[in-house]
Amino acid sequence: MEKEVRRFDKLSANGLIVDPFSLALAAGAGIVGGAMNALAGGGTFATLPALIALGLPANIANATSNVALLPGAGASALAYRDELGPVAGMSVRLLAAITFAFGLVGSLLLVLTPTETFDIIIPWLLLFAFAVMVFGKRAADWLHARVTIGRPTLVVTQALLGIYGGYFGGGVGLITTAVYGLLANIRPRELFAIRTTMLAVANLAAAFVFIGFAMVWWWACLPMLLGSIAGGWLGALLGKRLSHRMVRVWTLLVTGATTLVFFVRAYS
Repeated sequence: MEKEVRRFDKLSANGLIVDPFSLALAAGAGIVGGAMNALAGGGTFATLPALIALGLPANIANATSNVALLPGAGASALAYRDELGPVAGMSVRLLAAITFAFGLVGSLLLVLTPTETFDIIIPWLLLFAFAVMVFGKRAADWLHARVTIGRPTLVVTQALLGIYGGYFGGGVGLITTAVYGLLANIRPRELFAIRTTMLAVANLAAAFVFIGFAMVWWWACLPMLLGSIAGGWLGALLGKRLSHRMVRVWTLLVTGATTLVFFVRAYS
């Protein structure tokens, strides 16, 4: 058994095709992940489990997922380009620059994180994303009834989102939706354009680092990448027709189930 695992790792690391089922699973997960990112974020909740099921180590799976979802995020951002606008008076270019710079920081942190440590961290990152999505609106209503948040807070928050997006990326779209709701009092549906754009920028920054450090297994990445392009474009078109409630319910179901699976995997 150990010989088979080592052989699979060697084939994967060399970028060789494994089998048609593996390629189909990677492509299908890319379609679902790209569509999820376009609708409400959380595409990693579809792609990361699929890559780990195919035998990739957790940190390699996260890096591969990030690169694979980049074109889909770009396709979604392109579809929403007419809806882009400032957030709390801050331009899209400034927010993108902050996200890119700190996305590089986050991805470098992942490079330095041992696989065993990342296995333990993943469930808690997913749980954090899930909690933010569940309580985001209530927290936003409570906060806006008591305080006014200025631009410096938004700059710091965007930097933290960039680090998180570069390091993990799982649920970063959901967290961005909740945080922008807290800081700028904007409804999730109105955030589709800016959120998908920031997701694409964070993925782009991380991709430079992950590819540079050879953390991407291309045999799985390429079919997932093609799937994410199709899913991202279709998801963006669908997102323009869906209600806020439908998007929220679907996202909560997927994030909750995935979080539970990763806790069982890490601690059982």
